[in-house]
Amino acid sequence: MNPVVGLDVSKGESQVQAFISKGKPYRKGFKIPHTLVGLNELVEFLEEVKQKTGIQPPVVMESTGHYHTPVVQYLEDKQYLLIIVNPLISFRAKSSSLRKVKTDPIDASHLCEMYYKEDLEPYKKRGIHLLNLRNLTRQHENITGIFVQTKLQFQSILDQVFPEYRGVFGDLYSIVSLNMLRQYPSSDDILQANEDELTDTINRVCKSRSLKWAKDKAQGLKEAAARNPFEKTVYQSLILSLGMYIDMLLQYKEHLSMLEAEIDALAKEIEEYNIIKFIPGIGEKIAATIISEIGEIDRFNDSKKLVAFAGVDPSVFESGKFRAIQNRITKRGSSRLRHALYMAVRSAIRDKRKVRTDERLLPRNRRLREYYDKKREEGKPFKVAAIACVNKLLHWIYALLKSKTTFQDID
Repeated sequence: MNPVVGLDVSKGESQVQAFISKGKPYRKGFKIPHTLVGLNELVEFLEEVKQKTGIQPPVVMESTGHYHTPVVQYLEDKQYLLIIVNPLISFRAKSSSLRKVKTDPIDASHLCEMYYKEDLEPYKKRGIHLLNLRNLTRQHENITGIFVQTKLQFQSILDQVFPEYRGVFGDLYSIVSLNMLRQYPSSDDILQANEDELTDTINRVCKSRSLKWAKDKAQGLKEAAARNPFEKTVYQSLILSLGMYIDMLLQYKEHLSMLEAEIDALAKEIEEYNIIKFIPGIGEKIAATIISEIGEIDRFNDSKKLVAFAGVDPSVFESGKFRAIQNRITKRGSSRLRHALYMAVRSAIRDKRKVRTDERLLPRNRRLREYYDKKREEGKPFKVAAIACVNKLLHWIYALLKSKTTFQDID
């Protein structure tokens, strides 16, 4: 006998179906809620299958974002063998049937049948630190996206209230800039205040700068208010909206700062992070994202599987005598990992004539730049050459993490 149990996981519950061997279902399928009572019922059923066959059955389920997390954690604690299937693989297996039928019991049965047909690998547990780091980096990415959208909406309101305010402070979204605009949202408010009052307010908000700098900014505010085409704002709704967006931006900045501190502290405890952050072009944020998305490198038997996980492996299309010569990358892996690697490559291969002020902190990757130049000389467009560099970078990361050595660049 070769038993297996399939779980079709959905929000808050799972459909359970067992096979004692290929083509031989065991009992009728049933549903269990993702509660302590439901999961205990699942364990009792697994033990029943074990007593029936004399073999502890593996549990096959589909990766479903976060819905399968409580089931995985509970069964891991009970030392059960888990197999978590990529949804693309399970979809392909379900599509092999001529009948177009989709129900939870049928999906659970398909997972069991796929266990006998496919060469499925057991689920390899990621470290707690890596999972925590992944959650933090993903949350940082989500809040950053909302932060950017809020900036655009804020700018739209500012253009209708006080467009000349731009340029007064070096950073429109700095703490001092946002707080000054919240206290003096229109040019009329600034014109009514004297320079000493504005200077004191700026100096109180930004204590790290000199009094002279505060006076210069106060004078700049007065000049901007005098140039502003909207001396008095007719629509008070815009002033209200501006204040709301300022409050949101300040909150997002605070949340992002807190997340960055947590990410930095957690990442420093992870050996893999301290290895790849020394690759030129990979900064601290990108290194944390790459490591958290890859997880434990032992999950991958070779570098090609890591490349496929990132979705930068070339697709293949052949039929009869036809062979496609222009194939796009599959993009079937982790989009977050792919984006982080692409940004790392952009930084690593940047033009040496455009030297940034942080060149000493983030030097150009000479080996990757030479590889990029080689691809460009072969006639490859920028994006094709950049993706080739991403592929190369992934092979380096795999080798470094496997051997636990640091990157050695050329002089």
